[in-house]
Amino acid sequence: MKKRAFLYIILAGIFWGTSGLFVHALAPFGFSSIQMAATRGVVSSICLLTYVLLKNRSLFRATPKELLLFAGSGVSMFITASSYYFAMQVSSVSTAVVLMYTAPIIVLLYSVTFLGEKMTRLKTISVICMLAGCALVSGVIGGIKFSWLGIVFGLLSGVAYGSYNIFTKIQMKNKSNPISASMYCFIFMAIVAIICAKPVHFVSIASQCPWQVFFYLVGCGVCTGVIPYFLYTLALKALPAGTASALGIIEPMSATIFSVVFLNERLGFFPACGIALIIGAVVMLSKSNE
Repeated sequence: MKKRAFLYIILAGIFWGTSGLFVHALAPFGFSSIQMAATRGVVSSICLLTYVLLKNRSLFRATPKELLLFAGSGVSMFITASSYYFAMQVSSVSTAVVLMYTAPIIVLLYSVTFLGEKMTRLKTISVICMLAGCALVSGVIGGIKFSWLGIVFGLLSGVAYGSYNIFTKIQMKNKSNPISASMYCFIFMAIVAIICAKPVHFVSIASQCPWQVFFYLVGCGVCTGVIPYFLYTLALKALPAGTASALGIIEPMSATIFSVVFLNERLGFFPACGIALIIGAVVMLSKSNE
């Protein structure tokens, strides 16, 4: 089960890496970072609600404590996505990616302090390698565009992403069903998103080119929401929160590969070294005793 959980995390990171492709496709239409984040929540919640209605309605059952945890993960997910996209817009993708992936450090500190997980030497080294690899892949080494606003929102996305991991880990320790957890998480995310995303303006933009925009919106929700978060939640049943969060850093590596293949961006020496570091860190984590 543990080996399968590692595979789930890696696949989730690859799907998350497609976010840049969808942002690249949606931004020219005039969608804001909050509206793009709302897309992930609304489309994902609709997909999971449909699945549960058709397959197993008992998954709607949840205790008040579970609903509170689901709400926490949903709000955390919305803040993560909207802050991440905004940081990319006001600074650079490099800044946003690196700052969001301070989350493994946040989760490890929390897990060691409150969840009784051990901070092993191997895990510490692997996280350091991952963060260094992330810096190389994203372009921090070799030039970066600084923006204090971007740094603030990038760090906020990292804190929120770490919070999402913590909420989800607690849910799995309490034996919550992964599908229920993902569904309610996206429902709460969608509720917050609809309040914040100016729905009338959103519909006005989408109506400019409905079929093309519909394709991108649904693809964004499914590929960056439903599939990776479900895989990630499932993996947390077998992996410590810190390890799972650290493995999720595969996202910037996959995002870089996608940008080279589909957006015709060049892969330089430093990003290539970063990819090697991240792969090495994944191997180290897979050999961890935890």
